[in-house]
Amino acid sequence: MDFLKSKDTKPARRRFMGAAAAAALGTPMIAKGQTGPISMRWQSTWPSKDIFHEYALDFAKKVNDMTGGELKIEVLPAGSVVPALGLFEAVSKGTLDGGHGILGYHYGKQNALALWNSGPMFGMDANMLLAWHKYGGGAALLQELYASIGGNVVSYLCGPMTTQPLGWFKKPITKPEDFKGLKFRTNGLAIDLFTAMGAAVNALGAADIVPALDRGLLDGAEFNNATSDRILGFPDVSKVCMLQSYHQSAETFEISFNKTKFDALPAKMKAIIDNAVEAASSDVSWKAIDRYSKDYIELQTKDKVKFYKTPDSVLQVQLKLWSEIVEKKSAENPLFKKIAESQRAFAERVVKWDQDTNISRRMSVNHFFGAKAPAPKKT
Repeated sequence: MDFLKSKDTKPARRRFMGAAAAAALGTPMIAKGQTGPISMRWQSTWPSKDIFHEYALDFAKKVNDMTGGELKIEVLPAGSVVPALGLFEAVSKGTLDGGHGILGYHYGKQNALALWNSGPMFGMDANMLLAWHKYGGGAALLQELYASIGGNVVSYLCGPMTTQPLGWFKKPITKPEDFKGLKFRTNGLAIDLFTAMGAAVNALGAADIVPALDRGLLDGAEFNNATSDRILGFPDVSKVCMLQSYHQSAETFEISFNKTKFDALPAKMKAIIDNAVEAASSDVSWKAIDRYSKDYIELQTKDKVKFYKTPDSVLQVQLKLWSEIVEKKSAENPLFKKIAESQRAFAERVVKWDQDTNISRRMSVNHFFGAKAPAPKKT
């Protein structure tokens, strides 16, 4: 029994208690590791059949693969949880963990948001817009803008879009006056532009546009590109498409996260998301070139759609009206003015560099393909 009273008794007891405490403290960490991957439920603003929803799924797969399944993003199509135009509120409130859409769909919350998706962008293309966003101060301005409306979101811009068609119509647009009284679908600040041209504008979501054209609720509409337009059924209700317009000559997608959910992610996952956005941005650009060009041919050969170039007179009116819209909105909204001035300053530098440096492809195209290349007709 004297053994129990040895001098080592207290240290041994301390060692035992210390080990037990360490085990107890370690238990939550082990349990946390056993809870499995972090799951996020997202929604896009696109119908499931649209290539835009495919882009959303592509991004989610990149993140899921890069994290080795530790983060699992599930992307639902538009309307699964909220309507397409309700995505911002759903993500901000946490009803959804994230989403895939465009900033112009939140235009009603703060009209300056549409400066990332509407208008001639002072001559920039969509890649230049992304350059301004990342390196020219655009990202910080977007954070400031979201803070002004209480947006609990983390936003990434991704995927340069090609210049969008003027739209689909019953007959070719030949002059600016053709828009007077026309029932037309668009979104963002293009609403202000076409309203100023005399149109009666309706900002419908993607899935509702073709049914509205079919029922005569719209006389004309634009969505985005040859592939989306074909998938959504535009050639079933119209055989006239006008190419080239300044209403949305440069635009990007928005990938958004609920900020509370995003902030709780490990630093490693945040870094993966940062890089997955840029990987997805490149992939969107490359996939678009391949798919849109194929569907442009299919629309002409199989669907018998006639493409026309938008008359310069219409384009010139768009530019004039856009300048007036920017001036008016800037006078009403200090943040609008701040963003527009930032874009303009960046554009003045990069557009001059681009035009001075890069050769026009027109001569080369004519040399190799000549009159064989399909081109939109002039009205």
